[in-house]
Amino acid sequence: MRYWVRYLSVTLLMIFLLVLMTGCVNATNKTVDNTSWNLLWQGYAKKFIDPQGRVIDFDQGDITTSEGQSYALFFSLVDNDPVLFRKILDWTQNNLAQGSLSEHLPAWKWGKRPDGSWGVLSPHSAADADLWIAYTLTEAGRLWKKPAYSALGALLAKRIAQEEVANIPGIGPMLLPGNIGFHNHPDTYVLNPSYLPLPVISGLGNTLPQGPWVEMAKALPSFIKDTTPTGFAPSWVTYTVGKGFGPAPESKDGTFNSIRVYLWAGICNPATPGAQAITAALHAMPSYLESHILPPLTVNWLTGKAAGEGPVGFSAAVMPLLKRLHRTESFDNQQLRLTADFDPKTGLYGKHPRYYDENLTLFAMGFLNGVYAFSKNGALEPAWFHGG
Repeated sequence: MRYWVRYLSVTLLMIFLLVLMTGCVNATNKTVDNTSWNLLWQGYAKKFIDPQGRVIDFDQGDITTSEGQSYALFFSLVDNDPVLFRKILDWTQNNLAQGSLSEHLPAWKWGKRPDGSWGVLSPHSAADADLWIAYTLTEAGRLWKKPAYSALGALLAKRIAQEEVANIPGIGPMLLPGNIGFHNHPDTYVLNPSYLPLPVISGLGNTLPQGPWVEMAKALPSFIKDTTPTGFAPSWVTYTVGKGFGPAPESKDGTFNSIRVYLWAGICNPATPGAQAITAALHAMPSYLESHILPPLTVNWLTGKAAGEGPVGFSAAVMPLLKRLHRTESFDNQQLRLTADFDPKTGLYGKHPRYYDENLTLFAMGFLNGVYAFSKNGALEPAWFHGG
């Protein structure tokens, strides 16, 4: 009897210590509990990705954007799913890039035409999507040891540099939002800070040092600081040579685009050169959330006046930054919202899951759960990869 009591006591003690150690390890991101992220990704794929590999935005008339394809490509790499990755890539090339990403930038919008046929609705490019696709391809080539992906990513990055990057006086090389319509006057440029994730640009610079990416990464902290005079990020800005930054005709507020600026800052490796300066420049959002439960829907980036409450994806998007800054109460408020809005029937967030919200949440939760991270040089570090 004593033996069994002693055995049971020792066993319970070992279980307790194992649970305690597991909790401590998870807290320091040394191991990964990616169950919740995998369920979210599976729910997303079931809802938004068709069998061909097309990502569908149901709230915008069932359109597909290069942005949606780029994010899904990234998440399928993070999930170590080469079959889905190939489907998404093939659909993107065949339908958005005239059959080849090595020869064409992808069109940004595809859907149902007025005559009832389906196809490209706008041939213009979206540089943020192009950037993510190029980065993801180069990282897929490295992680999966697929030289063809590396080569395709390098060619796309070179085309981006040729068609979507401008050497702006007073700034240096900078990514234009697309290949058409953002530099219509010799001294004026329209820019979008959310199109410029530091880990992605740093990663391309590390892989392709001969391109504009190293200098762009160096210029990015000053660019973010100069476009956040109140500490809030804008969605769109106009830069006029000799005059500086001002509001853009596309939008005078920070809203659905700008929320990604906080997200990219939060998921960036803090050891990446410039990361700390970008975080410091975005001080207004963490401060705002000290006295407000949820992120605002819109902010005038010039006056700092905020209005409304953003959707669930906004809450997810600010969580990595709040975590990094140790804003525990504000972080917990956003976590409560995600928990309250989670629908176990769909595995997604909200009664009517929206494509953009779910993407923001996939980025944020994947990072916070340790499913992926970035090295200080911008290399992707998915949990499944162990070197080699």
